[in-house]
Amino acid sequence: MIDDGELARLVVSAQAGDRVALDRLLVRLRPTVMRRCSRFLPHHADAEEAAQDALLSISTHLHEYSGRGSFLGWVTVIASNAARSTYRSMRRRAEDSHAFLPEGADPRTTSVIAGTRLDLMDSLAALEERHPGLVESFVLRDLGDLTYVQVAEITAAPLGTVKDRIHQARRFMRDRLGGAC
Repeated sequence: MIDDGELARLVVSAQAGDRVALDRLLVRLRPTVMRRCSRFLPHHADAEEAAQDALLSISTHLHEYSGRGSFLGWVTVIASNAARSTYRSMRRRAEDSHAFLPEGADPRTTSVIAGTRLDLMDSLAALEERHPGLVESFVLRDLGDLTYVQVAEITAAPLGTVKDRIHQARRFMRDRLGGAC
């Protein structure tokens, strides 16, 4: 785990243009980002691709972090978005290449995309399409392991609203996944 004081110092130094601090920050964040991406993409190579995208985004957009909310919460948002984006990209490539499932495979849970959780990702896509306001809170709480309070800070929503959004999203996901979550 990263020491909060060290993390804060590295962020401030990296935002001020210190390249060594930025490199150290990214090295320290890598395990956390990999864990977050692995929640979406359990196949190591898929999670690694998403994590690299997330770390690049963190380094590119670090100057945009204003200190509102926790830094690790901000990192979680970026990692979650990178994992979902990687999944969508991999799915498009698989569809474009006309990938097929092995005979007897259950298409709801067997991935043509090297081990991703199609059932979860498809359900997230459906949630995003039907109830876009519920996705961010659900992803941050249930896949990002942030507390309700941290989710409320990141989304700038009242705690009660956050809890309601997460409850609605969980109900939707449970229905889509057949009670599997």
